[in-house]
Amino acid sequence: MPKTARARRLSPAAAALVAALLPLGGCAMAGAESGVGETIGVSTASLSQAAPREGVPQVDFGSYVESLWPKAQARGVSRATFDTAFRGVSPNPRIIELTRRQSEFTRPIWEYLDNAVGAERVRLGERARAQYASVLSSVERAYGVPQAIVLGVWGMETNFGGFTGDMDVIRSLATLAHVRHRGDFFETELLTALEILQEGKIGRDALKGSWAGAMGHTQFMPTSYMRYAVDGDGDGRRDIWRSIPDALASTANYLREHGWRPGEVWGLEVVLPQGFDYAQRRMPLSAWAAAGVRPAAGGALPAGGEASLFLPAGARGPAFLVTGNYDTIKDYNSSDSYAMGVALLGQRLTGGGGVRGEWPRSERMLDTAERKELQTRLAGLGLYDGTVDGKIGSMTREAVRRFQLSRGLTPDGYADVAVLQALRGR
Repeated sequence: MPKTARARRLSPAAAALVAALLPLGGCAMAGAESGVGETIGVSTASLSQAAPREGVPQVDFGSYVESLWPKAQARGVSRATFDTAFRGVSPNPRIIELTRRQSEFTRPIWEYLDNAVGAERVRLGERARAQYASVLSSVERAYGVPQAIVLGVWGMETNFGGFTGDMDVIRSLATLAHVRHRGDFFETELLTALEILQEGKIGRDALKGSWAGAMGHTQFMPTSYMRYAVDGDGDGRRDIWRSIPDALASTANYLREHGWRPGEVWGLEVVLPQGFDYAQRRMPLSAWAAAGVRPAAGGALPAGGEASLFLPAGARGPAFLVTGNYDTIKDYNSSDSYAMGVALLGQRLTGGGGVRGEWPRSERMLDTAERKELQTRLAGLGLYDGTVDGKIGSMTREAVRRFQLSRGLTPDGYADVAVLQALRGR
């Protein structure tokens, strides 16, 4: 899902198909993830790296809900709307557990991408692209965001509308707000959802979405809906739930407003020359070309602009150069796995190929306890100040890279067994 505000990099399918696709997703929200992926972190700044504030004293749920009334009233919500919204609502105990299940940060990226760009998803995407070709072309012209990226988001979030979420949004948001998951974030989303009901954007019974409160074909959080949703079909409404043109145009508008640069690629897979200096990180594309870096698909690197080297599986896996537009995808969901899923799925659906490099599938991955130990040891060296949660994101990778540089190791930022052993002094 998309984030409602630019994240500080800490962030929606029948039965068998849903089971196969649920470990993906993002959601446009200010720091949370949801949707097919049920992640917590998107447009949302990386909700994915935050954890519920367990142990914080809380009033009972009913008293908490009633305490929201003055805040809702100040936003123009009537008492009738407020009472209707919360009638029969109780906490959902399953939701807090779901906040801890974020495959984008715990599964090997190649397993995640096997699912994200799997044959069934590609088949459904090709059908969706053909059916909505004119809509996608119109959206691309209007916002400058390639249809490949819009398709990628739609596919990753709800499997092209196959599963947009069946959980009560008010209940989900109230559950998370009551336990102060991510501080005041979910309370703000809850109050905004009440405004959506007050304004008649959708009926109370139809307000369904992911467990984290993300809604519609491309999983907008309520504040993202209010700020970035647009009328894509010209009927005067912004209906991301039932109008595919509205949902796709809103997604493109979200990305454009978060910095998408028309005419610039998201990135591309590359081949690094023998003896490559892995300390190089961000340079103009012309400098990468001068350093001997070449597109894996052949030809020459694009002209103009800058790009960063991204090694999602370290120096032994595929290499990519990614631009600022890749970072904009991460404003929808802060996970690199998700962003790569969007980009590579869209690439496949618009005539491009898959990843050419080999993933190190035979290598043992660090388990949760080892990932937490790695973060703890990095923090002890003053290299990491993020949450010790066992989720490997950009902060952890940068800390690993700094450690590798300090020890004369290949600075690829990859948290593997060798790095943990080096941290242990072995």
